[in-house]
Amino acid sequence: MTYCKIIYFALLASTLCITSRISSAQLTTNFYSKSCPKVLDIVGSVVRAAVSKEKRMGASLLRLHFHDCFVQGCDGSILLDDTSSFTGEKTAGPNNNSVRGYNVIDDIKKEVEKACPGVVSCADIVAIAALESVLALSGPSWKVKLGRRDAKTTSLAAANSGVIPPPSSTLANLINRFRAVGLSTKDMVALSGAHTIGQARCTTFRARVYNETNIDASFARSRQSNCPSTSGSGDNNLAPLDVKTPNHFDISYFKNLVNQKGLLTSDQVLFNGGSTDSLVKQYSKSSNNFNADFAAAMIKMGDISPLTGSIGEIRKNCRVPNS
Repeated sequence: MTYCKIIYFALLASTLCITSRISSAQLTTNFYSKSCPKVLDIVGSVVRAAVSKEKRMGASLLRLHFHDCFVQGCDGSILLDDTSSFTGEKTAGPNNNSVRGYNVIDDIKKEVEKACPGVVSCADIVAIAALESVLALSGPSWKVKLGRRDAKTTSLAAANSGVIPPPSSTLANLINRFRAVGLSTKDMVALSGAHTIGQARCTTFRARVYNETNIDASFARSRQSNCPSTSGSGDNNLAPLDVKTPNHFDISYFKNLVNQKGLLTSDQVLFNGGSTDSLVKQYSKSSNNFNADFAAAMIKMGDISPLTGSIGEIRKNCRVPNS
């Protein structure tokens, strides 16, 4: 059964779901082999420089791809600044003061435009940047599928609708949200492993480290030291999602879950006596299994409702529609 992305215009739902299935089939790994053969090298060069300057940027670019795909498909809509005709996704609850990396995408776009003007979409740049970020932090590779076009508009309401699972999510909510965009429970657990890199703000884990019981006591105390219990105090203080190796893409995240050291509620629910415990255990013991499943899930996520053919456009500037 193919699950379609949650659609907000009910009368168009069936048509859009059919378009989604057809469009994703049009993405190919060699889409730019003739029109921009060095695009992966160009994107990779800029990403490696950005990650070398700030390790956290690798996680940020990976997360940017995730947040883009979950709202209205992998169409670069998250990159759009507000205009007189729409308010974009950047100030939505899941993104505001949280999603970053827009400037790196701008830098990539400039370099790509020099080599192949008007050819490569911003949506594809985001997808390639996610791959190159994982590679820059010693993670697995995958054949990224390309051929997406860019959305001309976006929706603050869509980004605020709950399609992006919050850090307070239950296991059932995670499973349902991923299923709604065609991703399985296995995909969800594998993709959650992206939290082996990056950092989170105090406001996203305060409730867990002060109130939850399925947490290692010493770990909770260490996180409390940089996250005051009072809301509004230290909200933006950061802590690594993976306390062991936050700048290295590995299986430490899953080992942490087994030891009740998941930073977010939505992390620890993956290993809390539920249906995903066995998979977490498997990944905590096997880098090969995790890497293979993560790569496969990233390819599937990149297939969420892309715009192809004559739909959408190739933006000249990733922040604004062409006209």
